[in-house]
Amino acid sequence: MSLAALDDLDTPALLLDAGRMRRNVERLRTRLAPLGVSIRPHLKTVKSVEAARLILANGTGPATASTLKEAEVFAAAGVSDIIYAVGISPAKLKRVLALRAGGCDLAVVLDSLAQAEAVAAASRQSGMRIPALIEIDCDGHRAGVAPDAPLLTAIGAVLGRDAELRGVLTHAGESYGVVGAEGLAAFAERERAAVVAAAERLRAAGLPCPVVSVGSTPTAHFARDLSGVTEVRAGVYVLFDLVMAGLEVCTTDDIALSVLTTVIGHQQERGWTIVDAGWMAMSRDRGTASQTVDQGYGLVCDLEGRPLDDLILVSANQEHGIVAPRPGSGRTPPDLPVGTRLRILPNHACATGAQFDGYHVLGLAQDELPYWPRFRGW
Repeated sequence: MSLAALDDLDTPALLLDAGRMRRNVERLRTRLAPLGVSIRPHLKTVKSVEAARLILANGTGPATASTLKEAEVFAAAGVSDIIYAVGISPAKLKRVLALRAGGCDLAVVLDSLAQAEAVAAASRQSGMRIPALIEIDCDGHRAGVAPDAPLLTAIGAVLGRDAELRGVLTHAGESYGVVGAEGLAAFAERERAAVVAAAERLRAAGLPCPVVSVGSTPTAHFARDLSGVTEVRAGVYVLFDLVMAGLEVCTTDDIALSVLTTVIGHQQERGWTIVDAGWMAMSRDRGTASQTVDQGYGLVCDLEGRPLDDLILVSANQEHGIVAPRPGSGRTPPDLPVGTRLRILPNHACATGAQFDGYHVLGLAQDELPYWPRFRGW
């Protein structure tokens, strides 16, 4: 497919480089294979059935979802092994039971006795044991039970009576604040040690713990020992983004997602080029602001996806983006006439993707530019 096809798209438009995506998927699969664990890709980043078919090894799972809408859409497409990896609320258990009745082995996640009691009650009333994983707090980032807390075995006992204790799960969210291989390897070991300790405590209490699940894109790529772990979850690795590049998990050449935009004006005295991709296209995510290199609202590239030296989206209004050299770079603004097409790499692939209804896909062996719909909702 010729890049000339991009001239026919209305902008802003979401572009996905299928070649880079395939390479990213294979990179993590190859890396984890010698460590003796399976990979359970998190599909929250792509939210697309067509994309999921390239990510999942056999099309049916295992997979991870962040919303029940994701679980429902992917289950309807044939994915039959899913973890809904957000703490379950009692009101959502009817949908969980419906998915399970339809043939999807959907497991839920929880970290409190109240949630465990609700899952147990729904299991009793339906006659269908709902599998649940106990979330473990490995770094104080968000949710979860401490590996040594008495609450861990108490929750396990409730699930063991009427539901199904499927195992333990953790997410090293604080790894997003660590840069480089050595720091990320150490964080991966912290993640592993916490969840394995929790699994051992459950087993010592006579409770089952078949699944020991870890996951974050940074730790997945730098873990050196996954003894005691059964699976790894990761999501943004499929597309990557500028935050991951800033953590040295990938390079900008690995980023498979970009936003196509058009130059619509200039403020010459300010050194600004105005484009039609504002925060409604890029999102308000400023995840690189705290990193060594601040990429503004995105890194500006030419039509072939090659970064233009120190040119970023320095500011964003709802529909207007302001392109200029990175502050302090000393660069001269380039000559970008009205009508010029550019591509912008995002800070956070999940957030930017969420602004669009679908992907225009580059790198497939087709004459026309394929379109893969995305879905939204909870």
